[in-house]
Amino acid sequence: MFTVYAPAKVNLILEVLGRYDDDYHQISSIVQAINLRDILNFELADEISFQCSEPSLEEDNLITEAAMLLKEVTEYSKGARIELRKHIPSGVGLGGGSSDAAATLVTLNRLWRIHLPISDLLDLASRLGSDVPFFIYGGTALVEGKGEKVTPLSTPPTTWFVLLAPPLPRIAGKTRQLYSKLRASHFTKGQFVHAALPSLMQGKMIEASLLFNIFDEITFDVFPKIDEYKKKFREAGAPSACLCGCGSCLFTIFCEEDKANELCLCLQRQGLECYVASSLLRGAGG
Repeated sequence: MFTVYAPAKVNLILEVLGRYDDDYHQISSIVQAINLRDILNFELADEISFQCSEPSLEEDNLITEAAMLLKEVTEYSKGARIELRKHIPSGVGLGGGSSDAAATLVTLNRLWRIHLPISDLLDLASRLGSDVPFFIYGGTALVEGKGEKVTPLSTPPTTWFVLLAPPLPRIAGKTRQLYSKLRASHFTKGQFVHAALPSLMQGKMIEASLLFNIFDEITFDVFPKIDEYKKKFREAGAPSACLCGCGSCLFTIFCEEDKANELCLCLQRQGLECYVASSLLRGAGG
């Protein structure tokens, strides 16, 4: 049996540069893996089966899709029994489903002794979703194109993230909805990523003033109460309140673990769902 850990991610910077002819969008993003992780167990079996600690997630799950895709492409004759213990909140922009899918591709490639090169795994990952290729690498990375172009970066010193998952509805098709609301006036030119890259190339953390997420401008349309929780976050002591991916999770950054824990405890005492997680090096997810 293989046991692996699939990490969540935070988009430190998320820009959209334009739209492709096929209606996909061109992104430029700096993404950081964090140690809030799902746990997956894999065991050889005759067929592919999947169980989850949250049964509602068992249907239409990217884990099954990833396993079936790998089996089909490689014509592998058998299967695997896969179990998922869910710890990453679903549908709030932390990429848990995409991370689980990437972990499935990487682990079954080993378990089934297929030995596909990373380039092939990246191609399969891009078929499953725009966030999946990043998790083949993990760590800190520049993600471009439709999400399929991943350039690993130097991981800055250990950084602590406080995550606030507001009690807002988990909306089906949220990502598609938000992208559909983008207009040409929202598109950027990659200036936020370009401003942040020199620090990252030197192994330093991005300054808070450089954090950017294009969806901050339009997320109110989908989550009308998001500003209420940004206010609560700041009032509790968060130096910033940034959106994770397409939301609705919010994050802020600390250099000191004790300050992150203090903020998280303050929010939890208010009955809010809150987590502390640290940055992960490349390859530290499993």
